[in-house]
Amino acid sequence: MDYICVMSKNWKYRFNNDTLSYEMVRERTARRRVFKSIFLFLGSIAATFLYAWIYTSVLGKELPKTVIIKKNNAKWSSRVEMMNRQLDRYDEILQALSVRDNDIYRAVFGMYEIPAEVRNAGFGGVNRYSYLDYGGGSGLLKETVVRLDVLTKKTYLQSKSFDEIAAVAKHSGDMVLCVPALAPICPIPGSYHISSYYGRRTDPVYGRTAFHEGIDFAMPSGNGIYSTADGVVEKVRHDFFGYGNSVVVDHGFGYKTRYAHMKSISVHEGDIVKRGSFLGLSGNSGKSTGPHLHYEVIYKGRQVNPINYLDLSMEPSEYMSLVDKVKSEHS
Repeated sequence: MDYICVMSKNWKYRFNNDTLSYEMVRERTARRRVFKSIFLFLGSIAATFLYAWIYTSVLGKELPKTVIIKKNNAKWSSRVEMMNRQLDRYDEILQALSVRDNDIYRAVFGMYEIPAEVRNAGFGGVNRYSYLDYGGGSGLLKETVVRLDVLTKKTYLQSKSFDEIAAVAKHSGDMVLCVPALAPICPIPGSYHISSYYGRRTDPVYGRTAFHEGIDFAMPSGNGIYSTADGVVEKVRHDFFGYGNSVVVDHGFGYKTRYAHMKSISVHEGDIVKRGSFLGLSGNSGKSTGPHLHYEVIYKGRQVNPINYLDLSMEPSEYMSLVDKVKSEHS
């Protein structure tokens, strides 16, 4: 069938050879073509969303992009979990080091152990990990970051502790002479007795319960008192009450000793003394109910039990030999 077109404004006239007549056909304008294209475009988008909804909600499938994201997330989660297992091993090793540090290294050199609350302290205050709170699914990553920070701090503390021990170890030979291991008096049997030990007791003057921070050697006035370790005389006091005539010697490495209620003092502040150096004579000065020597061991600012340092089993002849040697060297 052949058509012969005759144009009008909005219509086309086509001649139909079969019917031998003109047929009117409406012309498709550019505007209609644009609207049709837009309609087809929107329809394709709607069909895509419909397909996606049917694919995911009705059929229970996942979109390819979602599958890729989940696969990558699973891979990274696996890596983070592996990192946490490594952190567990590192934490166990660090814990073993801290136990050895406190119970062996620091104990050998007479150093205070580092409290657990200091070693295990976290990061309080402002939430420094708020940037990991997005999405609600970052718990594993946040936990790992916190553990890394805590382990970093523990490692730093352990490193500083080892540095401190190393510094003390370099002077361990000097330290031996600075530990107050000698008795402050010549331990001649029968020449003294311990009238009061370190700890809680009834105060002999006031009658109330109080903590006794040293040990009392009851003996007649005029017995020699000697430095229990090498050091420097830090204080010489002459008080009417309290310790009475007293001497404090700084031995270094955190150790100090106090000798109180003395009759007379033979050293001055700033004097260098050796183990066995003569300090003065025992007496009954200050708050005292009888002639005795009050002796204290102070470690890092705190009184400790002197009985843990004293060697009262030393032969008197050996003790006096040490005293005479120190006296001759000083002369």
